[in-house]
Amino acid sequence: MIAISLQSGSNGNCTFVEANGIRLLFDAGISGIQAERRLSRFGIDVRDVDALFVSHDHVDHARCAGIYGRKYGIPVHITGSTLEAASRRCDLGRIPEANTFAAGEPVRVRGVTVETLPTPHDGADGVVFTIDDGARRLGVMTDLGHVFDGLGDAIGSLDAVILESNHDLEMLATGPYPPFLKRRIRGAGGHISNDEAAQLVGAAGGRLRWACLAHLSEDNNTPEVALATWREILGPSLPLHVAGRHEPTAALEL
Repeated sequence: MIAISLQSGSNGNCTFVEANGIRLLFDAGISGIQAERRLSRFGIDVRDVDALFVSHDHVDHARCAGIYGRKYGIPVHITGSTLEAASRRCDLGRIPEANTFAAGEPVRVRGVTVETLPTPHDGADGVVFTIDDGARRLGVMTDLGHVFDGLGDAIGSLDAVILESNHDLEMLATGPYPPFLKRRIRGAGGHISNDEAAQLVGAAGGRLRWACLAHLSEDNNTPEVALATWREILGPSLPLHVAGRHEPTAALEL
């Protein structure tokens, strides 16, 4: 199994995962051209992607889902509520093959199971994903809302995780955002902090082989601050990566 974060953050999100020869995309917050060019660096043709999964209706995750379906012929998997809300937000246009699932139910794509876990993030019907190929389990988990019941158990079942590490608590508290936006980020439907993310991974036990910090805030976090917080909480042993806001990661193997 390999994972590549093609982009992560409020300006757009898209993650590629290949498992058992099945190629999947998670979220469509970057243009089709961006995804095509970035995947080509790894010798991957976006037209060979077997399915796209959309986590929730916010534009940085959903806005280009229609393009991926029309231009590249990729089947789109999305909850009905997310499809309806995203269509209002983003003008998705026609999606030739839109497959709806209920939040919390698994979706089978040939030899791979994509488990879905509902989140309290303030989208219409948000979920996060676990990709299971029968031997390894990878989590793609951003826009979590808050640390909710069952999240720690889900992370504890994984071999690797791409996990939201959105903000530094002090930077958010003293930063330029207006009070209502700070409350939204810290609130039940917002984003989890570096501290919360690292504590979740620390409590997950020793199964994880690596973690990738994702969805970092441009104004209330930096890769250096996030990594330092994780290292302070976890120590040096777990390999850590950071998903970039404008460039892909390396191909992370599992």
